Order: sequence, then structure tokens, then C-alpha cells
Amino acid sequence: MTDKKKPLVVVTRKLPDVIETRMMELFDTRLNPDDVPLTQDQMAEAVKIADVLVPTVTDRIDRGVIEAAGPQLRLIASFGTGVDHIDLKAARERGIVVTNTPGVLTEDTADMTMALLLAVARRVAEGERLVRSGQWKGWGPTTMLGHRISGKRLGILGMGRIGQALARRARAFGMSIHYHNRRRVHPDVEQELEATYWESLDQMLARMDVVSINCPHTPATYHLLSERRLKLLRPHCYIVNTSRGEVIDETALTRMLSKGEIAGAGLDVFEHEPAVNPKLLRLDNVVLLPHMGSATIEGRIDMGEKVVINIRTFADGHTPPDRVIETLL
Repeated sequence: MTDKKKPLVVVTRKLPDVIETRMMELFDTRLNPDDVPLTQDQMAEAVKIADVLVPTVTDRIDRGVIEAAGPQLRLIASFGTGVDHIDLKAARERGIVVTNTPGVLTEDTADMTMALLLAVARRVAEGERLVRSGQWKGWGPTTMLGHRISGKRLGILGMGRIGQALARRARAFGMSIHYHNRRRVHPDVEQELEATYWESLDQMLARMDVVSINCPHTPATYHLLSERRLKLLRPHCYIVNTSRGEVIDETALTRMLSKGEIAGAGLDVFEHEPAVNPKLLRLDNVVLLPHMGSATIEGRIDMGEKVVINIRTFADGHTPPDRVIETLL
């Protein structure tokens, strides 16, 4: 892709107008103006002609799609940070480079994580529903009592960019910061965040008031919060997840929430999304959002700009800045 011919770029979903305009200027671009997700058959047809595929987290780029690709497909420039929707091994075997858009969603996702933490602990969604339903009878000393978060222990599962950004916010609310990570962060970061490292996830879970999931979904983190580990949580503990639904055993979580064995949950992601466990929908002690943790205008534009940079860099014969390296996931 080093000649002057514009690469043929196939975009699978509707992106911000400013990004689509930029892509049309720079590349031979095929857009999806209707924003209807492509079927697997349509995806297989797209990769037969594309030099570059720009999928999103809702697209399943499995081995079948990659093996259907024409020899000209050399880059999958994903619009998003997570890459669990792409068969990286199959891409590597075909010599296809994969990129993502890390870093630009950190603050937005941390904001939403903190919002969910507050919403579930202070019963914000329940209160909003009470007012809208017309059932609110006025203020009362014991009405809609939640829990104070100042002074509580927050256990962060995954102390990467988002986990650290969440820790800064939670510290400002007076929370005590604890974390489990596959590698301990630098001592300077621990000191800045006043964070306590737990080598044992089990031991950390048993002592927290709130647990936030901020690690990616990989084979190693699938159902990391299994039924066994969920049972380690104290009954007053809250869970917040803005990462990936597959990290939690959602069936076990739902059952324990319904029995009061876990105080509540704020969930922006689900194990089988967009499908949501019907039993979750019936619970009052959960706040449910439609995978919108990174959904800001600024964030989406920043993501698109990263995609453009990755494509341009690769087309110029250089290694794109956000190339995904499997061993670092």
C-alpha cells in the first residue's frame, strides 16, 4: 500500500460526519449511511474488495470473515479500544495488521464509571423512576436511603488508563483505592493515587465496598468474576462494569442480586449484548446503560481521527501507531 492509489476503505457503521468527510477526502471510501450492522455474509463480501476494513466493536471479525478476505486486505483499523471482536490469530496468520484507538476514551469511560458508582449507591435511577411514575409522596426521613461512598473501599480490577483515571475521581470523593492487576503499577503511580495493590484477587474482593471492572475481555479474563468469586463479596458491596460483560458470570450475578447477596450493580455492558438478561430488567437494585461509557461527541471524533492516522501511516508504508500486539493484551 505504498503506491499513490487511494486505498479502498470499507467502513461498517455510521461514523461522525467530520470523520466520514475526512475519509472521503483521503481514501476511496465505502460508507454505511444507514448504520445497519452488516451480516456475516455481508462482512465476508466487504473484505473481498477492501484494502482496509474499519469495523466497530459490534462487528464479529472471526476466522471465517478473515479467510474470506481478498489478498489485498492488509489492515483492519478498528474503531474502538477493545479488540475481542477480532480473531487476532487468524489475522496474524494472513499477515493482516490490526489497529485500535486507545487512550482517547479514558476520561469519558472513567466519568461514566464514576456516574454508575454514584447512581447505584445513591439509588439515583430508582428515585428518577419514582418521580416519573407519580408515586412519590414527598420527603421522608427513611425514604430512598442509599449509602455514602466517602470513606468506602473501592477495588479496581484492571489498573490501566481507565482504572487510574477512575482512581483519581474516586479519591476526590474520599474513597480508599485498592486494585488488582496482572502487573503491579509503578510505585510513583501507587503513591499518586494512594492505591493499595492486592496480589490476590480473592482477598481483595472479600474486603471491598465497591468493585469496578476495568480490565479488557480476553480468554484469561472470561468470567474472571465467577460465581465462586462473586460469593466472596460482602452483601453490602456494589459492582460496576464499564469494560466487557463477559468478564462477569452474568447469570450468577443476576441470581445473587435478586437474593440480596450483592447490594447492587451498575452495568454499561452485558455478556450477550444487545440482549440483556430479562431477570436483570426486573431488579430495582441495578442501573443498566446501553454500552455508552465512551459515548461523547469529542470521544467519537478523537477515535475517528486515530483511525484515519492509522490508515494513512500504514498506507505510507510505516507501522501504524496503534498496532495491536497480542502479547500485550
